[in-house]
Amino acid sequence: MSQTIPQHILDSLTRVKMPGGASERQHKEIVEIAGMQVPIYTTSSLVLGSGAAGLRAAVELKRKNIDVTVASSSMFGGTSACSGSDKQTLHTAGTSNRGDDFVKLGQDISSGGGMDKDTAYIEGVDSLRAFSSLQYMGLPLPQDRFGAVLRYQTDHDEVGRATSCGPRTSRLMVKVLCEEAIRLGVDFLKGTTGVQILKSQRDGQEVSSGLIAINRTDESNEFGLIVILCDKLILATGGPGELYRDSVYPKNCFGSLGMALEAGIEATNLTESQFGIGTRRTEFPWNLSGTYVQVLPYIYSLDKDGKEYNFLAEYYRSTQELVSNVFRKGYQWPFHATRMLDYGSSLVDLAIFIESQKGRTILMDFNRNPEAVVNDQEFSLERLDDDVRDYLVNNEALQELPIDRLRQMNPLAIELYKMHGHDISKDPLPFNVSNQHMNGGVDVDIWSQSSLKSCYAIGEVAGTHGVTRPGGAALNAGQVFGTRCAEHIASQGAETPASEGLQEHQATIESIFNELSKAVANENQPTCDEVRDIIQNRMSDKAGFICQRDEVLKALLDTQTLNRKLEKGLSIKTSRHAASYFQWRQTALSAEAVLNCLTLYIKNGGGSRGARALCAKDGSDVPDTRLGELNEYRFITEKEAHKNEKIVIGLDPKTNDFVTRIDPLREMEDPSKIFFEKNWAPYLTEEIYQKGFKH
Repeated sequence: MSQTIPQHILDSLTRVKMPGGASERQHKEIVEIAGMQVPIYTTSSLVLGSGAAGLRAAVELKRKNIDVTVASSSMFGGTSACSGSDKQTLHTAGTSNRGDDFVKLGQDISSGGGMDKDTAYIEGVDSLRAFSSLQYMGLPLPQDRFGAVLRYQTDHDEVGRATSCGPRTSRLMVKVLCEEAIRLGVDFLKGTTGVQILKSQRDGQEVSSGLIAINRTDESNEFGLIVILCDKLILATGGPGELYRDSVYPKNCFGSLGMALEAGIEATNLTESQFGIGTRRTEFPWNLSGTYVQVLPYIYSLDKDGKEYNFLAEYYRSTQELVSNVFRKGYQWPFHATRMLDYGSSLVDLAIFIESQKGRTILMDFNRNPEAVVNDQEFSLERLDDDVRDYLVNNEALQELPIDRLRQMNPLAIELYKMHGHDISKDPLPFNVSNQHMNGGVDVDIWSQSSLKSCYAIGEVAGTHGVTRPGGAALNAGQVFGTRCAEHIASQGAETPASEGLQEHQATIESIFNELSKAVANENQPTCDEVRDIIQNRMSDKAGFICQRDEVLKALLDTQTLNRKLEKGLSIKTSRHAASYFQWRQTALSAEAVLNCLTLYIKNGGGSRGARALCAKDGSDVPDTRLGELNEYRFITEKEAHKNEKIVIGLDPKTNDFVTRIDPLREMEDPSKIFFEKNWAPYLTEEIYQKGFKH
């Protein structure tokens, strides 16, 4: 990328202005419950969340003439609109000039294990439709003069299926999808946080039938409580971003995993997350993959007295080995335990962790080249591993300093930080290793329907991502399953419920009012801030990417004790903090679920893989460094058999305790046995949408 790009173009890709003019859903009526005035809304389908996945579902539902409402706590405040990286990736079928093989693509997406094979194939096949429609809506995906989309290699991607609009690809996706939703006349409910899923019995089966929510601007009652009755509910809230202290999520991204668990909905793969380098949450949280590290900045630490340490030089045997592995963090940014071995790229993550444990601040300096390893040659662009040297040569990025190499390859990456008050052309950038994505979540079928009928989950809240995934695959998955759940809902039918349906939920609503009334200034229960500190510190220290196996069980027991206490409620400052009451209670429940699954995984002999290194004295693998073995971080090897199964967890409605089980992965039918003449009729009759259908 040339450094002569005009400023207005840089601004259009970083300072992305979001659309206005969305129509507001109006309440159908206001009823009195427990002496409180409660607004009642009705809609045939409710999408909870206004990120890229949720907006895709809303657009596709509206195109099918289905009444749909999007409820969002913050219209453009979630991870889709506020997160990114140097060039945020969208991973779809298609390479730069060789086409693709859907069967091979599905295998590649699911190669890390823990991912249903049919889901992986669907993500590949349906990515073309999602990709093309985003282009149609105006997403500025880069092309060459022949119309081929420009591609590159990302993490867990051996053939180069990635593309990008720059640092803010997902925000640009939200922009064009929101513009389309507004054009189609989709209604929105802004400032609305879902707190409890309503359920009903239909034909002897439990189904979702609505949502109790808190609307921060509604003053009909002191808590802002509203009720939304719907025939179909789509959870599209993103992941549990408040689960860890060390996190790259924007603040207040709670997701709806805890709310789903409270409703008895099953979740899967909660042991699986992604951790990687990023700037700290206390400043501007942002992923530091891609060109940020591929330009080979100097990484060092400072102690409290300001003394500088070239700490990576203690881990790698040569300057060339050190800088080449810093480079590889560009596309191997997620931590993986096996990459700590043989002087691989995740040894960088471990080194940062150890240095942080000493109380030192880790920094990235773009105005200095890396310092040499002791008794080795100085850094030189002529002494790099072949893959590193070739990449820089191909991108004409052999300038003297990292900042100049970054200007050459990706000036948007500089502009992004400048926009947020940090000029990396002048000052070093503080960063750490943080939680960046939840790969597990709500367990869903191939149409994204959860274990609770009529309730769907898409995007990061859905547990479809397996142990590892190619960078940008999650953005694609949200688009694919946002479309598929809309298709399934259209095939099943969705009616706008009558407000009389509220009667069966009246006792539940009265109970919530009573619970919230007791919570205001309750001195006998923990505050939301106290619960936050306990959960985030425990999850980061005991269930982070460096995890001591023998400390997990105690962390689970302590969290269970906390949650039994929270059954009596939390303390909130005022009635206008009602949403926080539920968000932190549900975050604590999510933490218990994660630790419960991790404990079962460990009990079954589970080993180290994408989410974390399970360290133990009897571990068979040990990271090696220039100064010797790191026996304190000896870790257990993953069992190959565990790649073919997933842990499923749900609350037992009788005991209110978590119950876990091990499920085999769903297999994929042989697509070579699917033929036009044989399989046209099931499509025309909508038989393909029925449960249990096979070609």
